Amino acid sequence: MSSPDHQSNPDLDETINVTQAHGRVASDCAAAAREKHLADSGREAVPLWVITACGVVLLIAGGVLGNAGTLFSYDNTFRADYVRGTAPGGAADGPQPKTALVAFSAKGSKIYSSKCNGCHGSDGKGDGANYPSLVGSDFVIGDTQQLAMVILNGIQGPTSTGKTYGAGIMPAQGAGMSAEDLAGVMTYIRNNFGNSTGDVTSVEMAKNAFDLSASREKAGQPVTSEEVRAAHSSMLAGAEIFPDIMVNPATLAPIE
Repeated sequence: MSSPDHQSNPDLDETINVTQAHGRVASDCAAAAREKHLADSGREAVPLWVITACGVVLLIAGGVLGNAGTLFSYDNTFRADYVRGTAPGGAADGPQPKTALVAFSAKGSKIYSSKCNGCHGSDGKGDGANYPSLVGSDFVIGDTQQLAMVILNGIQGPTSTGKTYGAGIMPAQGAGMSAEDLAGVMTYIRNNFGNSTGDVTSVEMAKNAFDLSASREKAGQPVTSEEVRAAHSSMLAGAEIFPDIMVNPATLAPIE
């Protein structure tokens, strides 16, 4: 008979820590479950890419087969001939139309300030010694060919009054001028400083002035008062533009 002080359990190895062993077994089981998880048949989650692809296919098919219905129909969404109105308190885009006399004179004022003001002054009266007055001058308020030739070519010797000023020559001012510039400055000079012809030199008239100047016998040289009177005592050819017609102040073109 064995002694009670030496009882043993043959099924239990005394070197094994039971708690640690159970923990390792549970951890290994959980890892295996994660790695080898099998979803129940028919209950797997649908991948996002499959949903996206199906949506794209349905949109394309709807557009092709059903003409996209009303979802993509511009005609059913917006009225025909629809024009967005001006917002309350807002102004229409672009410069506001002005009468031809006002618009041409406004442009001419800028040309006068850059090309003429230094000699003839802001009041157009010159200084009486070196620079003549433009107020009431025959070459200014007379036939438009005369004024155009003096501006484009300059003038040498006596002016319309018979008086010679300063060095006796006015330099040509036509370099860099456009037909719109010439039309504007002529209109401005003829209707300011006390001058009031009431007419507008049109852009077409100004273009003809450039052609006329280039065809002079002494092209490139200043005109003389004798030449101006003998060859240019006429109005410039070209379509007339009435002073009160509405024009675009930027282009000087009539508003249709």
